[in-house]
Amino acid sequence: MSDPVSSIRNLGPAVEAMFARVGVTTAEQLRELGADEGYRMVLENGVRPHFIGYYALVMGLQGRPWSDCQGVEKTNLRKAFDQLVAETRDAKKKGRSDIETALDKLGVRSPD
Repeated sequence: MSDPVSSIRNLGPAVEAMFARVGVTTAEQLRELGADEGYRMVLENGVRPHFIGYYALVMGLQGRPWSDCQGVEKTNLRKAFDQLVAETRDAKKKGRSDIETALDKLGVRSPD
């Protein structure tokens, strides 16, 4: 039996339900995806961006309490969060499919 998403430090039933809506139902799946890709998936599914939720996820996947996120590390995570949100919004504006967005991210496609 696989561990649920809520078995990851800092993540509870609401986050577990949020990830289940995008097909991520186990802690192992979320660890494999990583914080950025996992969070991108839920943003693309219409979840409202929330910085604290993002950095709690990052810290949890590192096995750390969310309150560990401070100083330069928090500033850098804020930049990463803002980039994820911007990329998700840009993709929606362009009407790109998930695969097109992924190809853009990898640099396989040229921007329009």
